[in-house]
Amino acid sequence: MRRALAVVALALVVSATSSAAGPKVLLGITGNVGHFKQLTGQQSAVHQAFLGWGQGQGYGSPFNALLEMFGPVPIVHLGTAARPPSKSEAITPAAIAAGRGDSYLFALNGAIGEFGKLVYVRPMAEMNNPINLYSYERKHDAAHSPPAYQSAFCRIFILLHGGTKAQVNARLKAQGLPAITRDLAVDPYPSRLRVIWNPLAGIEHGANPAARYYPGDGCVDMIGNDMFSSAPGGGSFEENQALYDAHKNKPYSLPEWGLQGIDDPVFVQRICDFVKTHRRTQLAAYYESRPGSIYDLGSKTQSKTVYRKCLTPLGAPPPA
Repeated sequence: MRRALAVVALALVVSATSSAAGPKVLLGITGNVGHFKQLTGQQSAVHQAFLGWGQGQGYGSPFNALLEMFGPVPIVHLGTAARPPSKSEAITPAAIAAGRGDSYLFALNGAIGEFGKLVYVRPMAEMNNPINLYSYERKHDAAHSPPAYQSAFCRIFILLHGGTKAQVNARLKAQGLPAITRDLAVDPYPSRLRVIWNPLAGIEHGANPAARYYPGDGCVDMIGNDMFSSAPGGGSFEENQALYDAHKNKPYSLPEWGLQGIDDPVFVQRICDFVKTHRRTQLAAYYESRPGSIYDLGSKTQSKTVYRKCLTPLGAPPPA
């Protein structure tokens, strides 16, 4: 996901064990896993893929291949962009809520079931960021409104977790959403599927960032936030804390974090300290590791050193 704002991303997953250094976590990456291991010594368990709507079913590698490719623990970001080279939107949040994207969600539900291991899904992350096609802050119409987003998110959540037709339809009815006509694979939380609601807290203000987009506890497995620094001492840590505090009954994650064109070891250290001291944090993946990228740690000597010393030792193996 390209950023117009000054941002970068990280992903970690907390295991049940801990040490004096802090909780053990699954460390992750967007980008080149091998390159990042050379830089930091990190054995990335989590690998992130950004998909346009229809990708994995209608074009590109099929879902089954994608999940294996981005294992052992894939993070799948679902956007609404049409197939490249088009820069338009394939579907709106309102259309997803109405069921017009169900075949795509059925395909992903089945692929997660066949994969048989943990998968994270981030539907339409940073919905409050106007650079995103699905954001009301960009379109300002009913098809992209916060209620449309909430309904779309709930439909994605319900269909991906699956169940019998009767079970799924009971959950859809409770949300005022149209029914389906078939059974789905069961992808239970937390062993098989964890769905992340993920605003960009740094552009919000107040005690409950992006609350207008929150679909409700019943449609969310985990809270996420993306954090980036583009200047020394950067990073919206106050807003990150507010988002963490606003959802005390949900596990927390940093699905994207990073450095945009600067070497900021203080920011990396503060991220590490947050993960160590906020025990509900379960996921965090660095954005991004790609030679030549402005986010890549290759040219950021001080930050790379702090990462290797503070974050890499927190790494845990993928969950069984």
